[in-house]
Amino acid sequence: MLTRSLIGSDTQLNLHSYYEASVVRPAPRPPLQGEVTADVVVIGGGLAGLSAALEMARRGLSVVLLEADRIGAGASGRNGGQVIVGYASGQELLEQQLGADDARLAWDMSVEAVDLVERRIREHDIDCEWQRGYLYVADSARKARALREEIGNLQRHGVSCEVAEGAGLWRLIDSPRYVMAAYENRSGHLHPLKYTLGLAQAAERAGVRLCEQSPVTALERGAQLVAHSRHGRVHARYGVLAGNCMLPEYGPRVAPEIAARIMPVGTYIVATAPIDPALRQRLIPSNAAVCDNNFVLDYFRFGADSRLLFGGRVSYTTMTPPDLKGTMERRMGRVFPDLKGVPVDYVWGGFVDISMNRAPDFGRLGDNLYYLQGFSGHGMALTGLAGQLVAEAVLGQAGRFDVFARLKHHPFPGGRWLRTPSLALGMAWYRLKDLLG
Repeated sequence: MLTRSLIGSDTQLNLHSYYEASVVRPAPRPPLQGEVTADVVVIGGGLAGLSAALEMARRGLSVVLLEADRIGAGASGRNGGQVIVGYASGQELLEQQLGADDARLAWDMSVEAVDLVERRIREHDIDCEWQRGYLYVADSARKARALREEIGNLQRHGVSCEVAEGAGLWRLIDSPRYVMAAYENRSGHLHPLKYTLGLAQAAERAGVRLCEQSPVTALERGAQLVAHSRHGRVHARYGVLAGNCMLPEYGPRVAPEIAARIMPVGTYIVATAPIDPALRQRLIPSNAAVCDNNFVLDYFRFGADSRLLFGGRVSYTTMTPPDLKGTMERRMGRVFPDLKGVPVDYVWGGFVDISMNRAPDFGRLGDNLYYLQGFSGHGMALTGLAGQLVAEAVLGQAGRFDVFARLKHHPFPGGRWLRTPSLALGMAWYRLKDLLG
């Protein structure tokens, strides 16, 4: 996720996200050098790649992971930190494409994905501020009706919810913007970069060789894969593509046939100065992560040091929105008027990948090259599941992986030059519908 930190022309640019500012990274791992042979080469040092590498190493395979930048430098280390059950596509699409039984299996795996995050935190002693609790909110009567349908779906799948409306809303959130809220305790939130760095350490302890500053410049396919980097090559029987396949500097060289099936969407977050803990407790009594159900949504949560982390301004043109800091402050102020005037210490953002139908896109290219992409905003949980499933598939247990591989995905319309303007136009229509309620 590329940092595009803008905090106004009259102030110094903030070159790091709040997450980067609040961690101490280990020394850089050496880049790939020379000729290396392994059972598996993993391309991408975010959560999907690290999870796949860890799971395969634990199963006895030798693994080399190539990361173009630093571990967690992309979306895995800069996102909203929300670990959520379910899929951005909604369950109905899965039922249409997979049938009721496999759609239910996919749902159960999304719950397993959240539990897997919690289990890894405990097993590997990762200090990443894990907190259970998730709050769905609606800002209009129409959106409240949609939220009731979503609550019904959650409850049918065994996720109980506490619901508040009208005068009782303060029990869950103290905001004049919302008319309804629902709280569930299966999902949660964490510090994504701390979790990513902890997973990297766990992978190294399991025997994975992590190579930073090692962008893949070409990938030869066949019975033996060869991944080329600047100063070395990895020869491997299997490969996993877990990087930003949609970016023009990566996709055309490595996986052109799937690059057009996802789009880069810019998403942006601010972090306030720490606020009074008593005010924090009043605003979100459960300390849950919060997300509304608009198409162009707001999402926010408090960090461990009582900063509000507020996200929601998006860009479908790959250009950073103008007056980003001011826009985010105004959006935050409409949600929590009590925070108007609270200083914003950090503004950052970058790209996440979305598929056209918002369902995850997992599959194979040939017999021995797997890909994991299209997490569409649910990556904190689903990346861990994806790594586990691809490890199972490499070792001959592909049944669960193939549930997702059966999902149909199509390239975004418009080709290389028109698909971004086409998406931006479509998103403008949905944003207008949100505004009109």
